[in-house]
Amino acid sequence: MNGPAKKPLKSARRRAREFVLQGLYQWLVGGADEAAIEAHLADGDGFDKADREFFSGLLRGVLARQEALRERLQAHLDRPFAELSPIEAGVLLAGAYELLHCPETPYRVVINEAIELAKEFGGTDGHKYVNGVLDKLAAEARPAEVEAGRAGRR
Repeated sequence: MNGPAKKPLKSARRRAREFVLQGLYQWLVGGADEAAIEAHLADGDGFDKADREFFSGLLRGVLARQEALRERLQAHLDRPFAELSPIEAGVLLAGAYELLHCPETPYRVVINEAIELAKEFGGTDGHKYVNGVLDKLAAEARPAEVEAGRAGRR
């Protein structure tokens, strides 16, 4: 007998990325600072199931390097960064940071996680835009890895 489909359990890293996105949203929309964001989110429901170290590294990394990340992303955008929705902007900033500064995470994982966040929290087709932008950035930032991945799919 089949019951309702159960959602797969979210990994600690997926949860951390969700909290990072929430934090980036607070920063982009309300101007909250790093300490306030971290304090607020640490009290959030489910934060105890997130990878706290990964969360802190990703949030702090994005905030510390946001200008450089925006510049790298802008080359692949069809409009000024400031015109992106806060969700798309946050997803792209986090994804760009991971592509550029977390080589231990495969580029396909980074892009897939960003797509899932955009699907869950963003607009209807925002995930397609995120996919296209991060795919171009990955080819630029990790050319050998991307080429090896494409060769493996042939």
